[in-house]
Amino acid sequence: MAHEMHNMRLLGHDALAGFGNIGEGMAIQQAPDGRRIMWLAHESHKDFTALDVTDPRAPSVILQTELAHPDMRSNSLAVVGDIMYVAHQTARRGLPNAEMRIYDISKPESPRAIGVFDVTAPDSRGVHCLWCVDGEFAHLKTTMPDSPARDPADSQFYVSVDVRDPTKPVEAGRWWIPGTLEGDADDPPERHTEFQGGFAAHNINVYPQRPDRAYAAFKDGGVVILDISDMAHPKQVSRLDYHPPLPGYTHTVLPLFERELLIVTEESLGWGAKDWPKLVWVMDMRVETNIIMLSSMPVPDPSEFAQVGGRYGAHNIHENQPVPTSLISEDLVFGTYFNGGLRVHDITNPFQPKEVAWFIPDEPEHGKELAALLARPIPGMNINDVYVDENRIIYAADRQWGGVYTLELTL
Repeated sequence: MAHEMHNMRLLGHDALAGFGNIGEGMAIQQAPDGRRIMWLAHESHKDFTALDVTDPRAPSVILQTELAHPDMRSNSLAVVGDIMYVAHQTARRGLPNAEMRIYDISKPESPRAIGVFDVTAPDSRGVHCLWCVDGEFAHLKTTMPDSPARDPADSQFYVSVDVRDPTKPVEAGRWWIPGTLEGDADDPPERHTEFQGGFAAHNINVYPQRPDRAYAAFKDGGVVILDISDMAHPKQVSRLDYHPPLPGYTHTVLPLFERELLIVTEESLGWGAKDWPKLVWVMDMRVETNIIMLSSMPVPDPSEFAQVGGRYGAHNIHENQPVPTSLISEDLVFGTYFNGGLRVHDITNPFQPKEVAWFIPDEPEHGKELAALLARPIPGMNINDVYVDENRIIYAADRQWGGVYTLELTL
């Protein structure tokens, strides 16, 4: 294979038995027997995969599970110790298994379901993504059976779930953009982007440095900081809605507490860079009620990638998960840009971020079994998610059949 890379070294690769279509769920477990297991959530056709990465030069699949039915996806997961939380979203509203499912993974080859937070309902598609880093509360983007949205695009909002007893998860609180749910006193928000993502939540991150704050991305609603000191009654601290003029779909909000910055990603949705620009932003949160945009990460001109196939633009970043197996960096930002690959930026100067490394894989020679099952196979590679461990080993995952690549910086 001929990979394109700069200031990176490829260590290993695994095509995940031909089902390499990884969503937005990557987490590393330090297993009781000493192995390091990366758990991966899938876009479709599989539920989750356990990848032994004890030696990152030779990753190997030890388990791959089936979905409860074909019209669903896992897409997102989190691991705290030997407990794993998996988000399940259905292809259409009203289907079964719309839920967060909780597993005991102390024996990685034999994960055991121990709890479920079920949101199955006629108007529900379930849980798209989740965040849990403390084993106490999971923070979900989900539909709730008792709260239908005025517009289907807004149906998944922020719900916190008490998982201190993982066998009996219960709702702790919820928040949505006022006016989006049936019965709200506020008027519905104005639809205002050409590439409409709706006013639903996407990622909601909560860190031990500020346990009273949730940092949330609300697609066309922009960046939201919530006061969750009273978990049952979250309150908006601030919201930065920069759509328009920009085309929307705020995806992830990563706080850098020591530097009082936010790293904010959008998600590219249109093939051929049709919804450009979709960027990663550096924002100032020193006054958290007045978030200010400082700069964006420089990336190649979209003309270089528009004809490659698939999407080009921002998506996921390494989110500094506060767990022992994750790197925490306030100077380097690791991001995925679909067919633009994995890109690393140095934000030592937040007004002038610099691109310092990148990796764009070639199509693997093997592992395309999944392509025959996809209604719309994506040509080329589309890097979807990234995780960086405490040893600065980088794990980059492809959206279709590429699987997982292990890399290291050579800076």
